[in-house]
Amino acid sequence: MGPVAGSATGSVTVQRARVGDVREIKRLVDAYAGPILLEKTLANLYEDVTEFWVARLGETVVGCGALHVFWEDLGEIRTVATDPRARRRGVGRLVCEEIIAHAVELGLHRLFVLTFEVPFFRSLGFETIHELDLSPQAHAELRSSYDRGVAEFLDLPYVKPNTLGNTRMLKHL
Repeated sequence: MGPVAGSATGSVTVQRARVGDVREIKRLVDAYAGPILLEKTLANLYEDVTEFWVARLGETVVGCGALHVFWEDLGEIRTVATDPRARRRGVGRLVCEEIIAHAVELGLHRLFVLTFEVPFFRSLGFETIHELDLSPQAHAELRSSYDRGVAEFLDLPYVKPNTLGNTRMLKHL
């Protein structure tokens, strides 16, 4: 992989994903799907493309991440993936910083992550939590969501095998 973020010969740009990026997002997600990321079908990714940002090095997609709004003040950064050849080069940080800025623009006050990458998210200002303060109404409404990520967030029993070992983290915006 060539130069990444801020080098003299090339730099990474982050922008909203387009429909034409979905297959590249799938390629990135598939590299980590299973124990690290929830598996995503092409249909899932096309449905959710408006939640995604992509990092590009030239025309090549080298990273992705998504913002999913859960409630009036709460969102989740999810599906952060970097091309294995671009890991540890600042790509994930650039994507997450763009997502955080958009969350602020939307008026969110808190961002949640469920992650194995604790030091990375800690460096972005997230703190480990054990429970998240949700109103009874919000909890009841979220339980009816079709989204598997929401079920993981709520720690519902049927998603336990996918969440074992993950750490819940929160950032106040």
